[in-house]
Amino acid sequence: MAHKKGGGSSRNGRDSSCQKRGVKIYAGQTVTTGNILVRQVGSSIHAGKNVGTGRDFTLFALVDGIVKYEWKSNTRKQVSVYPA
Repeated sequence: MAHKKGGGSSRNGRDSSCQKRGVKIYAGQTVTTGNILVRQVGSSIHAGKNVGTGRDFTLFALVDGIVKYEWKSNTRKQVSVYPA
């Protein structure tokens, strides 16, 4: 009896695709409603004015405007969208 699989089928083809986290839109750029600003694990950057938080901590714009990253306190960063 053979102790090797025959036929040359691949045994390593099960890797998942990456989740592509990080900052998607930087300060000073213009956004429209619904644009994703940051994809993150946990709330390392918090939602400021006119920014919503998804259930996976994704930050997105609630209005059209210009993005600004600012300090909420000494240790907390936030992102806001100000109408142009």
